Amino acid sequence: MSKPLSDHDRKKQISVRGLAGVENVTELKQNFNRHLHFTLVKDRNVATRRDYYFALAHTVRDHLIGRWIRTQQHYYEKDPKRVYYISLEFYMGRTLQNTMVNLALENACDEATYQLGLDMEELQDMEEDAGLGNGGLGRLAACFLDSMASLGLAAYGYGIRYEFGIFNQKIVNGWQVEEADDWLRFGNPWEKARPEYMRPVHFYGRTEHHPDGVKLVDTQVVLALPYDTPIPGYRNNIVNTMRLWSAKAPCDFNLKDFNVGGYIQAVLDRNLAENISRVLYPNDNFFEGKELRLKQEYFVVSATLQDIIRRFKVSKFGSREIARTDFSKLPDKVAIQLNDTHPAMAIPELMRVLVDEEKLEWEKAWDICVRTCAYTNHTVLPEALERWPVDLFAHLLPRHLEIVYEINRRHLEVIAAKYPGDNGRLCRMSLIEEGGQKRINMAHLCIVGSHAVNGVAQIHSDILKATVLAVFQKTHFTQITLAEAENACYLLFLNLCEQRIGEDFIRDLDQLQSLRKYVNDEERFVDNKWALKTNSPSLRLNSSNSIPLTVPFMQAAPGYHTAKMIIRLITAIGEVVNNDPVIGDRLKVIFLENYRVTLAERAIPAADLSEQISTAGTEASGTGNMKFMLNGALTIGTMDGANVEMAEEAGEDNLFIFGMRVDDVDALDMKGYHAEAYYNRLPELKQAIDQIAGGFFSPKQPDLFKEIVNMMMHHDRFKVFADYEDYMKCQEKVNALYKNPKEWTKKVIYNIAGCGKFSSDRTITQYAREIWGMEPTLEKIPAPDDKI
Repeated sequence: MSKPLSDHDRKKQISVRGLAGVENVTELKQNFNRHLHFTLVKDRNVATRRDYYFALAHTVRDHLIGRWIRTQQHYYEKDPKRVYYISLEFYMGRTLQNTMVNLALENACDEATYQLGLDMEELQDMEEDAGLGNGGLGRLAACFLDSMASLGLAAYGYGIRYEFGIFNQKIVNGWQVEEADDWLRFGNPWEKARPEYMRPVHFYGRTEHHPDGVKLVDTQVVLALPYDTPIPGYRNNIVNTMRLWSAKAPCDFNLKDFNVGGYIQAVLDRNLAENISRVLYPNDNFFEGKELRLKQEYFVVSATLQDIIRRFKVSKFGSREIARTDFSKLPDKVAIQLNDTHPAMAIPELMRVLVDEEKLEWEKAWDICVRTCAYTNHTVLPEALERWPVDLFAHLLPRHLEIVYEINRRHLEVIAAKYPGDNGRLCRMSLIEEGGQKRINMAHLCIVGSHAVNGVAQIHSDILKATVLAVFQKTHFTQITLAEAENACYLLFLNLCEQRIGEDFIRDLDQLQSLRKYVNDEERFVDNKWALKTNSPSLRLNSSNSIPLTVPFMQAAPGYHTAKMIIRLITAIGEVVNNDPVIGDRLKVIFLENYRVTLAERAIPAADLSEQISTAGTEASGTGNMKFMLNGALTIGTMDGANVEMAEEAGEDNLFIFGMRVDDVDALDMKGYHAEAYYNRLPELKQAIDQIAGGFFSPKQPDLFKEIVNMMMHHDRFKVFADYEDYMKCQEKVNALYKNPKEWTKKVIYNIAGCGKFSSDRTITQYAREIWGMEPTLEKIPAPDDKI
C-alpha cells in the first residue's frame, strides 16, 4: 500500500518532475472536481470519502480511455493474431493503484489529493475488491491479463460478471461464517456496459436432424450482456480488455403467461435465468456437479465464441472492411486458452458453430478446433477433476452431448487402429466413463480437443505425464511454470532495488540476479522489512530475548466441512495460546479474517517465513509461495509444486526443505501408511493429538475435534504424520538461523535475486511462443495526445 509522502518529499518530487509534473497535478485536481460535480453530482459540503474515491477513480479512468480506444484502433489496423483467455475466475482485487502505477500517475495523484486536503490511502481503502475469484487460479488469470497487455499482445480475458463475488468471511465464536460479497452495491467505475454486443445463449431444447444439417429447437434463451474493463500494460500506452458476461432474461421471457393472469410470476421467473451470473462458486479446487455450475460454464463459452467469431469475420483489407469467410484461417488469427477444464465446453461449442452454423465438414472443423484451442491443467487431485453426468448433459445441452459422443467415437477409432485389441486402453482414454453413472471426463475432452496441453510446474507436469496423460500421446504436451505479476503492489523492496540495480528490473525480473553482489548489504534490507511489518498491524510483534512468533491463518471455502472444522480448531488453539501467561507474549496465533487480494498485499510483505507444506505430489504449482519469495520471506516447504523450481533458482541451501519426495510418497503407498505408528513413536506428536482429542482446547465441548483426530489417524490420504518429525527438525533450523539476522538476510537476498523465473511476463512469453504462435512486441504505441 502506498503511504502519504512528507512535505519534504513532495517538494523534492515536484522539483524532479519540473513544470510538466506541476501541470499534471493541476489538471488532475481540475478533473477531480469536475467528476465530483458533474459525474457524482456532489460538492465538498456533502461528499463522502467514497464519493472522493469515485471522483479519483473516474479521473484516473479518463487517462485510460484514450489509450483504450487507440489500442483497439491499433489492433484493427494491424489485424494481428489475438489470444482469448477464457476463465471462470479473474481475481482482480483493486484497480486504482495498479492503474496509477501502470500509467505513471501515482506520484501526481498523490500530490493532487494532498493539495485537495485528502489522504490517498484512505481513498484507496474505499475501493471494493473485485472478488471474481477464489485463489490461485483466478489470481493467476488476473496477472496474466496484466502481462499480456505489458507485452503488447492483442489479448482478451473472458469470464462472468458475478453479482456476488467471493464471500465475506466473519469469525463468530471461533467459527467461520460466510456473508454475501455484494461488491457491486456502490457501482463499479472501471467497467463499461456494451449492450450492443449482447448475445443469446441457448439451453435445453431438442435436436432435429435434417438433410441440410442439425437444428436445436424449443430452447430457453438467456442473453449475455458484456461489461468491459480496461487492462493497462506497464507504461506502454496499451490497454487491453477484460469482457465479463452478465445473464439477462429476454423481454419476452415467459410473458405468454400474461394472457392467463401470470404476468407477475412471469417477471419473477426472470430471476431463474439471471441466476447464472448471480454468484461465484466459492472454491476453485473442488468439483461440484451442480446444474447451475454447468450453466455458467456453457454460458461464458457460448457468448465468448460468438464474440470471437464476430470479430474474426471482420477483416480490414486496405482501407476497406470486408467479411472474412475462410475459416481455415481461424487458427492463424485466433488462439483460445482454456484455464483449466471449466471452459472445456468451448471445444464442442466451437464444433457446433463450425458444423451446424457455418456448414463445414466435420474433419475440417475438427482440424480448425484442435489448432485453435489449448488447455492448461491445474490439478491432479480427484476432487477437483470435472466429470459431468451424461444425464445432466442430455437435459441441459442435448446437441453438445451428441457432439461429444461423435468426438469420442472418432477418437476411439484412431486408438483402436493404433492399439488393436487393447480394450483396457480404450476405456482409459475414452471421454465417457462407463460403469455406474455415465460421466464425461472434461480433462480428457480438453486433451483430445487441444493442440497443446501444459502443466503448471515441472513436478506437476511430470506427474501428469505419469498419470492423467500416461495413456495419451505426449507430442502436444508443454511444460510452463506459472508465475505472478511483478507489479509494485507486491514488490517489497521496490525502492531499494531501484537504488541498487535501476528501475528496468520491473520489466525484466531476471535483472534481480544482480542483487547477489549486495548480499552483505543486509542492514538496508532489514530496515525495509521492518517498515513493512509496522504497516501490517495484524503481524506486529514486541521484541523479546527469545524469538517472537506470529502464526497467521486464512479462510476456507464454505463447502469444505473439514477445512472449516480446522479453522475452529485454529481459533480454539489461539484462545488458549494467546492467553497463556508464560508463552502469550512470545507466541501468537491469529486468524486473518476475510483474506483477499488487498489484505495479501499488506500481509505477504510483512512475513518472514512462508510455509508451503503440501505433501509431495499434491500441489500443482502454488503462486502464493512466489509472492512470499519476491517479498523477502524464506520458504519452509516440501519438494512440491513450484517449491522445486524455487529451490533450483535460489539454491536449495537458501530454503528450508523437509519431508518426503514424490518417490518416497509412492514407496509409502506401496508399503502402506499407518498413522498410528508415527503417533506411538513420537511423544510430542502423541501429546498434541491427545490434547486435541481430549478437549484441552475445547473444555466446554470435549468431543468437538474428535472428527479431525479420527480423520488424521485413520483416513489421511496426505500422510501428514509421515512428514511431522522432519518438519519439526527443520523448524529448529529456522529458529537457529533467525537468531543470526546477518545470515538470514543473506538468504533473503538470494531468494529475491532468484525470482526472475517467476515473472508472469516470462510465463506469458513462453505461452505466446510455444502455444499461441505469437511474438510479444514490447512496443509502445503513441499516447492519445501524441501525434501519429
